[in-house]
Amino acid sequence: MQPNKQANNIIVINLKMLKKIRVAIAILFFVGVTFLFLDFTGSLHSWLGWMAKIQFLPAVLALNFVVILSLIAITLIFGRIYCSVVCPAGVFQDIISHIGGKFKKNRFTYSPEHKILRLIVLAIFVLLMVFGLNSIAILIAPYSAYGRIVSNIFQPVYQWFNNIFANIAEHYESYAFYQTDVWLKSIPVFVVSLITLIVFCVLAWKNGRTWCNNICPVGTVLGYLSKFSYYKINIDKDKCVGCSLCTKNCKASAIDYKNYSVDHSRCVDCFNCIGKCKKHAISFSHKTEQTQASNSNTETNDNGRRKFLSIVSLFAATSVVKAQQKKVDGGLAVIEDKKIPERFFPIKPAGSHSLKNFSEHCTACQLCVAECPNGVLRPSNNLSTLMQPEMSFERGYCRPECTRCSQVCPTGAITEITIEQKSSIHVGHAVWIKDNCLPLIDGVSCGNCARHCPTGAITMINQSQSNPNSPKIPMIDTERCIGCGACENLCPARPFSAIYVEGNKVHSEF
Repeated sequence: MQPNKQANNIIVINLKMLKKIRVAIAILFFVGVTFLFLDFTGSLHSWLGWMAKIQFLPAVLALNFVVILSLIAITLIFGRIYCSVVCPAGVFQDIISHIGGKFKKNRFTYSPEHKILRLIVLAIFVLLMVFGLNSIAILIAPYSAYGRIVSNIFQPVYQWFNNIFANIAEHYESYAFYQTDVWLKSIPVFVVSLITLIVFCVLAWKNGRTWCNNICPVGTVLGYLSKFSYYKINIDKDKCVGCSLCTKNCKASAIDYKNYSVDHSRCVDCFNCIGKCKKHAISFSHKTEQTQASNSNTETNDNGRRKFLSIVSLFAATSVVKAQQKKVDGGLAVIEDKKIPERFFPIKPAGSHSLKNFSEHCTACQLCVAECPNGVLRPSNNLSTLMQPEMSFERGYCRPECTRCSQVCPTGAITEITIEQKSSIHVGHAVWIKDNCLPLIDGVSCGNCARHCPTGAITMINQSQSNPNSPKIPMIDTERCIGCGACENLCPARPFSAIYVEGNKVHSEF
């Protein structure tokens, strides 16, 4: 009896270690992705940018077949490990559910799968994406939804604390921190993000993974694949005593202890059930291995731990971290009382190629908005492109030497470009408004637009060619204008600039 008792103790230790490894990796991914959105310096992307690019939907939109096939292979081998380890929205809900469990233990029950609901939501999501209605579909995209929560709700709080530390550090003549502007980029998007946060928290607090297993399109796709996974959570009915602890602690409501069955389309391999089973009746194994478990319990669980550890290397193989040199761009003083002009076409960043390409690939995760060092990118309030970023120049202009948005975009909506390419891509063209120009309405000389144009596309000429003393007005060479917005941003006219940038429907290079 003594050897069997010792073997059981080893099994318990190994099973607990399996869950701890899963939790540790999940926290690593969750913190990494979160700080990608919080970081306004751009210094973390060189090290953590790959975490955004291995998210499922961004990889699909970017046609990153290496990542897609790797995630599919991992799911077919280990089940929905992605949902409990890599997906930040899933891990965030696990955190809320864990906190809720501190107040009420053993609170879950088994419920049948809502298969029709899942398929309907998935079908609607796919159709919306196919017909270019991304602004509606992305409301339930998990990575994008979490990105919007962090960018619009958590990042301002993070920046406020940063500014407090910056003030304290400056008092002691230390410049380890520097202040940054805290501003609300879009009220509609803030409201959408707040509603999403509330839905996540309420559902996770009460029912664990309800959103993931009924609404999330990625969860539905991976859930279907996980039905065929090689390794699964299995219940040994010979050891099970019907205590129901596994069911009461399954946040996916996927375990029917009465019939010794697990709905693997909803199981996210969190291993909570394994940790709660006191009779060691639950294992993470292949079905045929379960029948041999009684012969070598210790060996089986050691193998389970090694199998899970191998997931780390598989995830690491899906991306290559490219070391990049840190770039720091100086900011401009905020120009007050500027109003956004009405543009016929919105301005999209260099590397997005066209409005259509950008709209079809962008999931509105707003990582580029969070990373923009000059406050140029902000979420759109237009219903057709709601929450997708667009350029506006009230707070700064798009510097020709900055390519940060193209470096961080995980979906291919903004393809990576070089500084040389950035300086030659026409994202828009400047338009002069005669009625707003100060030399004509106030009789003062200006020329701000011409002085600050980085491509020399604006020159000042006399309004009357026959009168050399007539006011000088800007002349725009649209062939040289790249639409950076320096002229619009630095124009002293109020409330509307005398010169503004109109977006190009299709970008071109010269």
